[in-house]
Amino acid sequence: MIQKVKGVVLHHIKYKESSAIVYVYTDLFGRQSYLVNSIRGKKTKFSSSFLQPFTLLEIEAYHKEGKDLQRLIEMRNYIPFRSIPFDHHKSSQALFLSEVLYKVLREEDPNPELFKFLEHSLQLLDISDEGTVNFHLIFLVQLTKFMGFIPENNFGGEKTGFDMRNGQFSNGTGLHPDYFDKHSSALLHELLETGFGGMTEISVNQNVRVKFLEDMMDYYRLHLHGFGKVNSLSVLSEIYSDENEI
Repeated sequence: MIQKVKGVVLHHIKYKESSAIVYVYTDLFGRQSYLVNSIRGKKTKFSSSFLQPFTLLEIEAYHKEGKDLQRLIEMRNYIPFRSIPFDHHKSSQALFLSEVLYKVLREEDPNPELFKFLEHSLQLLDISDEGTVNFHLIFLVQLTKFMGFIPENNFGGEKTGFDMRNGQFSNGTGLHPDYFDKHSSALLHELLETGFGGMTEISVNQNVRVKFLEDMMDYYRLHLHGFGKVNSLSVLSEIYSDENEI
């Protein structure tokens, strides 16, 4: 059956000489894999830019339930970005976050609210001129709502250390080592309080930002079996460190 869907590009791999397999999180069918023919060479039908991380696509494809690979007929970029592909800070965040999503979004069942979150968040990153250095931090925290392990924001008093195992703040004297340090814990509390609306108000130095990202990856690994290493994290950290972003 031919279906039209909207989707967010997560990843792609080359397939034979002129084709590719693109992994997309769609509004109607959750995560899907599509075979895209003629993406390279003289008879190219589609722009290779369509396969870049976080591109928002409208896809027409032959969809067969239970099939690992769907055959794409047409696709178009229904919301072209004006800044993400051309701003190396934003594009490095897109690369990092798309790798995270590629690892965590494995289900074929649709989640309309998650799709709306992705669509809205990416448009926000694209149009924002200030505070985007904190976008990926907020995104990772907000994403935990859909993954089922959002931190409880009970920060205060003696409860100032975030316990990764229990997903809440405590006095940090537990019998296990899985805690954020005090700086990451305080930043997590602030991110939970502000969300994207406070993106421009958050002031944190690069060392704290990098440590927070490392702690969040540990938190994801603790709650998601097989999450593994996120290779693009080191690239993202280097880009911001080289320019001394705060």
